[in-house]
Amino acid sequence: MIDIHCHILPGLDDGAANTNDSLEMARQAVSQGITQIVATPHHKNGSFDNNLQSIVTEVNLLNKELAREGIDLNILPGQEVRLYGEMVEDLDIDLLTVNNSGVYLLVEFPSSHLPRYANKLLFDLQLKGIVPIIVHPERNREIMENPSKLYQLIKEGALSQVTASSVTGSMGKKIKKFSLDLLSHNLAHFIASDSHNTTTRPFELRQAYETVEYELGMEIRYLLQENPEEMIKGKMIDKEIPERIKKKKVLGLF
Repeated sequence: MIDIHCHILPGLDDGAANTNDSLEMARQAVSQGITQIVATPHHKNGSFDNNLQSIVTEVNLLNKELAREGIDLNILPGQEVRLYGEMVEDLDIDLLTVNNSGVYLLVEFPSSHLPRYANKLLFDLQLKGIVPIIVHPERNREIMENPSKLYQLIKEGALSQVTASSVTGSMGKKIKKFSLDLLSHNLAHFIASDSHNTTTRPFELRQAYETVEYELGMEIRYLLQENPEEMIKGKMIDKEIPERIKKKKVLGLF
């Protein structure tokens, strides 16, 4: 398995605090059957700034440490970028696409709302040849209240990634149901751990795929596991036409 979203690099954000933490996370990942991880430190989220070159340097150092420890895991460079106005201008100097392939970029929204300029900015990124992947939309309050806003972004060419612990139910029944709704309506195209540590934010990726197979079938599980392999190569993924999530009408009492 390939994990496309993980905070395993030591000391860069609120993930692994040091190399020992990174190694513990790596061991847990391997025990799950994960062979490759895209390291995605936070960038421009108000607390952390991690530009392209600093991430590539840390990825190289961690891969050397993993080899020294005999841990069979390969770390690839990536970045979790909080949406901000100058993203297009910063593409070549500050932002890091997944595996530095120049195609896919992980984009984070604020948890409470969807910025008004999101549609235009994600479209402008696509004009530059970048495919934005919206991370954990199932935890965005505005998208949960109005899924049609995510539908519109996906219809216009963006992709999205739900978190493994959201799918398994570790983040609550409501988020689990919404995550499965997004997957079954072709509004999410990847599952990733978004792991920060081995305790409160572990991997749970294998359990998430098992949940998808049980709830939605083997075909969707297979597609979700194949997509990261194509993505890290910079190739186009297989995806179905997005569908709107219809809200159930609440009938009043008369």
